[in-house]
Amino acid sequence: MSENQERLLKKRFRNDGSSVWTRRNIDGPGVWLTCVKGKERQAIGETYDLFESLTDELWPTDSDANDDEDSKQADGQEDLEKAISREIEIIKRPRKDKWFANCQTNTPCLVFISCKPPVDPVALVSTHVKRVEETGVTHTRSTLRLTPVTNSCDANLSEITSLCKRIAVPVFEKGESGFYRYKIEIRMRNHSTLSREEIIRAIAQCIPERHKVDLQNPELFILVEIFKATCGMSVVRDYYKYKKFNVVELSQARLAVNNDE
Repeated sequence: MSENQERLLKKRFRNDGSSVWTRRNIDGPGVWLTCVKGKERQAIGETYDLFESLTDELWPTDSDANDDEDSKQADGQEDLEKAISREIEIIKRPRKDKWFANCQTNTPCLVFISCKPPVDPVALVSTHVKRVEETGVTHTRSTLRLTPVTNSCDANLSEITSLCKRIAVPVFEKGESGFYRYKIEIRMRNHSTLSREEIIRAIAQCIPERHKVDLQNPELFILVEIFKATCGMSVVRDYYKYKKFNVVELSQARLAVNNDE
């Protein structure tokens, strides 16, 4: 086999052996969910409902703003042409269920729901866990932990480094205090190509040196989720305060406080 043939063959496959022309099942921004075993379908359904409710509030569309106006117009008299025009406009409005999609993981207790703009997974999850901590109400029964992913890449060091520069570094550069204390939190599933130490080292080298690693009291958390050949990343605050975004533990803690009172 010639050198050119060998080079072309290498380009056909990723480091994990999958074809470069095959799209990853897990891709782009989204949210990882862990759930009760055997309740994956229920977790997907209840999380769709939750996310759509939060989306209506956080990223209202023109259609939401015009719903009341449409109903008022419907109550009054109008000619047929205007009625048809309004119905066509309603049909053309973007459907919110297209903003979320379940990506197959074929793994018990694990679900990935991808998000499309304008949805920001970090804002979505952060808003929800804050409310669960305040009220004790999860609005879900089968879902345990939610982990936001701002974006994803192939799970190799060069791609992870590039992703970190696009996702994490801009957050640190916007810091008004001069520097942040941070910690890298890694969760790995069904992956044995890279070690945890290799990933931590690669990410830490991307962060400007004025920011300091603090394992006890970090201000920012770089969340890294590796599943098979895919790496997802996000930067969040108060990860420990909100019990690593485990809504069941948050709810139980709030209900315990309420019972004591």
